[in-house]
Amino acid sequence: MGSLLFPKYLLLATLFSLYRTSISQYEQERDVLYTLKHTFNDPFLNDNWNGLQCYGNTSYWFGIQCINGRVTSILLENRGLSGKPSTNSFVVLSELISVVFKNNSLSGNIMDFSFNLKLKHIDLSENMFDGPIPRSLLELELLESLQLQENNLSGTIPEFNQDSLTIFNVSNNHISGPIPGTRTLKSFGFASYFNNGPDMCDSSSSGSCHFSDAHTGRDSKGKSIATIAMVFVIIGLATVILLLILYGKKSRRIKDLMKSYPFEERDDLKLEDDDVHGDEKKLVFMADEECCFDLKDLLRASAEGLGKGVCGHTYKATMENRKPVVVKHFRELKPLSNEEFLKLVRKIADQKHPNLLPLMAYYCSKDEKLFVYRYVRNGNLFNCLHGGRRSKDRIRFSWSSRLTVARSVARALDYLHLNSNHSQNTVPHGNLKSSNILLDDDDTVLVSDHGLTSFMTFPMAAQLMVSYNSPEYQFSERVSRKSDVWSYGCLLLELLTGRVSVHSAPPGIDGVDLSKWVQRAVREGWVAEIFDTEISVEKNAGPGMMKLFEIALRCCDESPENGLR
Repeated sequence: MGSLLFPKYLLLATLFSLYRTSISQYEQERDVLYTLKHTFNDPFLNDNWNGLQCYGNTSYWFGIQCINGRVTSILLENRGLSGKPSTNSFVVLSELISVVFKNNSLSGNIMDFSFNLKLKHIDLSENMFDGPIPRSLLELELLESLQLQENNLSGTIPEFNQDSLTIFNVSNNHISGPIPGTRTLKSFGFASYFNNGPDMCDSSSSGSCHFSDAHTGRDSKGKSIATIAMVFVIIGLATVILLLILYGKKSRRIKDLMKSYPFEERDDLKLEDDDVHGDEKKLVFMADEECCFDLKDLLRASAEGLGKGVCGHTYKATMENRKPVVVKHFRELKPLSNEEFLKLVRKIADQKHPNLLPLMAYYCSKDEKLFVYRYVRNGNLFNCLHGGRRSKDRIRFSWSSRLTVARSVARALDYLHLNSNHSQNTVPHGNLKSSNILLDDDDTVLVSDHGLTSFMTFPMAAQLMVSYNSPEYQFSERVSRKSDVWSYGCLLLELLTGRVSVHSAPPGIDGVDLSKWVQRAVREGWVAEIFDTEISVEKNAGPGMMKLFEIALRCCDESPENGLR
């Protein structure tokens, strides 16, 4: 009897030990967050960060995300936070994946990330952090995005060489150069490093940066070691073949066995330079745009990162005594010759409509390609709909404003799809979503990023663009005008419900599959509850909301033949 009870006691003891460990981890993470709250001393967080920070995969604290009761993300962007977080702030948060403190007023040295080996996304941009970039970041093998621009950082850049790192920006700091010549750091363009020490990047129109030969030498040394290792492998293979020869009985069989070992099939990688046809390093302005600055002015302008779009990074550039502009710095394009690129540019420039954001200028060289647009001051629809929802200072986005957006976007799509003058050249927008709808000073609605699908590789487009989630694409594996109609329906549902769509949510923000959610509401009879309270309380708005809701449902119908196609 005693022998049977012992395993049960052992099991209970093990479970109790695991339970106590889990509770201990939970309490440690809570204490870390309380310390951060005390550092920030922000009234909103003081009221909000109380009680259980995690329950399963749910967090009740603003800006905190959890998985299995552990903190995985701290997302506190644009909160006006100040204070000096300890460098050991995140030591016990071993499950941390994302840290976003963008656009606050935090100071002190950047935190030590040695114990956060699962980190993928770090955005500490637009703060007042000083001191060196911590070398603990080199230990993050899963790191995908590191944004430290617009701080007061000094020292040199560590030797980042993670293959996973695809977004990197340390511009507008006090960092000195040259830049370590690792393969990863060389993959980022001038915009990732500009406005630092003069020994890092040239301020001339060439926009070139200085990379250290020492680290290039390390890469060469690594290649030499790899070559030596390959020699030993080949010797080993040759030894095996020799043994086979000794024990072989027929010369023909011996020759066949030798052919089966591909030790002589290695070719050196050859890189061929494209012919740039005398690139003049000039911005080219559209025919109806005023040429009021050049590439040199653009490179010297103060830059503010606006985020990463489907083709690369986007910046707001402010030049002295001139209106600000938006620069799209393309990085993830499909291989295009200069002639192919210019042909696609002309196709976009030909699309002229009051509700389309026109291309102001472009720049095309072998290594760099830029689009320049005028800056639209009132921001995008996503921020108007979802920004500051919990803030007392939020400006209500009225029903009439939302109806204007719906009409204006419909007119822009109608022009793109049916314009008789260019019907042979038009392509679907491909990425219609609330963050690509801009609101101008005079309440004009402008659709941006139209035509960019033509520049993208298929894998990147399928991963990032909204239309690839449409029923039409799932059925035909082709993005078309019908895909835009489905995207437009999702946009209407976002306008009506005030909820974030999962298909267009920015990184780090959870969304809802609005099409399925509202279809469930229709089936179960609680349609009236889906409308955003900001507009549902407006007098006489009901009939118009219901009519637009019916249009949205037809656009988002899972069977394309039943929708507005």
